[in-house]
Amino acid sequence: MSEQVFDKQFFADSLVKMAELTEANRDYWTKLDSDIGDGDHGINLSIGFREVSEKLAEKLAESPDTATFLKKSGMILLSKVGGASGPLYGSFFIKMGKDHIGKETVTFPEFADMIKNGVEAIQFRGKAELGDKTMLDALLPGIDYLQAHKEDTDYLAVMEKMIEIMKEGAESTIPLIAKKGRAMRLGERAIGHKDPGSESSWMLMNVFLEQMRK
Repeated sequence: MSEQVFDKQFFADSLVKMAELTEANRDYWTKLDSDIGDGDHGINLSIGFREVSEKLAEKLAESPDTATFLKKSGMILLSKVGGASGPLYGSFFIKMGKDHIGKETVTFPEFADMIKNGVEAIQFRGKAELGDKTMLDALLPGIDYLQAHKEDTDYLAVMEKMIEIMKEGAESTIPLIAKKGRAMRLGERAIGHKDPGSESSWMLMNVFLEQMRK
């Protein structure tokens, strides 16, 4: 299983499924955001991923490698999505392939490094840390585990554990006071509410796992 490789089509199929996921969870994510934020997280992601899905065939055809395809897809999110989610998720996809330019396929350890690159881009843009009640409370523990186990032979088991850790990270935001974004203004009133970005992030990363299982 360690020799498994992932090509442009894998990432294209993942983005299509992510678009479907955002449509299905638009209202749920928006409700989470309405509790402590601007109330547009699900709506914005739906708009962005719908645009990615509509332009996917075009971007796939004009991209010579996986990195270019992901960068073009990220640019769509960056330009089309309002609020914080567009720049953050856009940066994630734009930076995912930065170390693998020219490659049509990537191995699982390389995929793990791509996820790390994407999360680092989110952290750089958002200036948040673990415990700030943001999507990084799910993403950072997840990539720590992924990096530590990227050479394991059973990559599906690694991904499953990563998603489990990310879900726990999302749950961990409920008792926190927000230190970033609009939720920061609420102070202790943000306690008891889950961060919407932490929830959407593990659910979107889970799409990669679902595609790997196919």
